Amino acid sequence: MIDAIRKQPSYTKRLVIMLILVGGLIGGLVWFNGFKTKMIKQFMAGMSEPPATVSTVNAQLQDWASSLSAIGSLRAHRAVDLSPEISGSIRSLHIQSGNHVSLGQVLIEMNDDVERAQLRTLIAARDLAKLTLDRDRKQLAIQTVPVAQVDADEADLKSKEAQVEAQNALLTKKRILAPFTGDIGITTVAPGQYVNPGDKLANLQDLSRLVIDFSVPQGESNLVDMGSKVELKIDSFPEQVFHGVISARNPSVDASTRNLQVEATIKNQRHRLLPGMFAQVSVISGNQHRYITLPQTAVAYNPYGSIVFVVKEDKGPDGKLRKVAQQVIVKTGPTRGDQVAILSGVSDGAEVVSSGQLKVKNGTPLIINNQVNPTSDADPHPADH
Repeated sequence: MIDAIRKQPSYTKRLVIMLILVGGLIGGLVWFNGFKTKMIKQFMAGMSEPPATVSTVNAQLQDWASSLSAIGSLRAHRAVDLSPEISGSIRSLHIQSGNHVSLGQVLIEMNDDVERAQLRTLIAARDLAKLTLDRDRKQLAIQTVPVAQVDADEADLKSKEAQVEAQNALLTKKRILAPFTGDIGITTVAPGQYVNPGDKLANLQDLSRLVIDFSVPQGESNLVDMGSKVELKIDSFPEQVFHGVISARNPSVDASTRNLQVEATIKNQRHRLLPGMFAQVSVISGNQHRYITLPQTAVAYNPYGSIVFVVKEDKGPDGKLRKVAQQVIVKTGPTRGDQVAILSGVSDGAEVVSSGQLKVKNGTPLIINNQVNPTSDADPHPADH
């Protein structure tokens, strides 16, 4: 009993020491975890985003003519596929591929022997009806025939005359005439060939004037007026500019594309331009505007708007000044060549990232390398290689 009492303090002492050790261990773990988190935060805060290499350009205020550009396709002012209205065989061909023909010129004649024989029969019947009418009128004067007989003779004569006119019209369809002055295309028909209504025999085009069809966005339709001048550039003639005027425009905007269909007329006296060619069209209105101008590569377009990255200065983690990208929403205007007009968002002289935006976000440090810059030409031309 006495021994048990003596052992009690020793057991309590050991328990206290053990609790102190466990508490110290737990406290050490808590302190270590807190210290580790603090050091990680300090380390992450001290780390800076790696810089991105970009090229830049200074926004400039430039003069712009009120014009718009589009791509159009040329077609003849007048063009038609020559085809017969009735069936039959070709008797004679008065054209060859590439011929120049005049208005009213006979181009193709079809066999009309049967129709001419029928015409002679109808003319004889008409003449007989006329003689009968004249005779009965004389008889009516002496009252030997009734008035009804003369009325019937007059109706019969009109019927015969109408039949002659119809047969003459049929004979006219046996000849194909040039509906206007122009040039014949490639034709493969030959005398003796049997043709049906609607068969294409030749193509006739008036190349003295051409029409170019193009579309403009509804937002720029105010620049397109009747009589406005247009300039055309065509790959086949890279050193020459062709001139024309707007001759027609649709009275409504296409609901599916929100574009306005326009046509312009171009004189083609030397027949250098051909239908089917495509051309770059510039509509000139003559008014001048001044816009902040940037290369089109400097603007990124997304569903939320158009953005550019402006170069700004701020202090880095080391306290030194550095250049960083700042995202700016801009409103764009018309384009010309490689350039785009900026209506708002960027001021004159601002330094803007012109290439390398894919690796840039708001606040990204920048390394500027302008040894190679995107083109910013208001009137670019394809380079010959």
